[in-house]
Amino acid sequence: MMDRLEKEVDMLLRHFDVLGMVLENEPIGIVRMSNETGYEHHKVRYSLRVLEEEQLIEPTNQGATTTDQAREFVAELDDSIENINDKLQVMKTGEELEAGH
Repeated sequence: MMDRLEKEVDMLLRHFDVLGMVLENEPIGIVRMSNETGYEHHKVRYSLRVLEEEQLIEPTNQGATTTDQAREFVAELDDSIENINDKLQVMKTGEELEAGH
């Protein structure tokens, strides 16, 4: 289960990396993103597809560009990550308490 969780987190981090590249360099294509990040083309393509489904980016002939929702998403991201981190800390604390019994 932990391996699967780690893979999911790695994939989410890749999605965030790809979104960041689009935000900073739009329009940007798969080949450039792959070359600059070291991610394989199919992984970049998958992340772009996920981001498009979430309506954070849109494809153009020149490459991926962000939508208005992308900036809102990024603005709210810190709070969301903080909430997730708080939940993980509660889980960790609970595990430590259970181990002590």
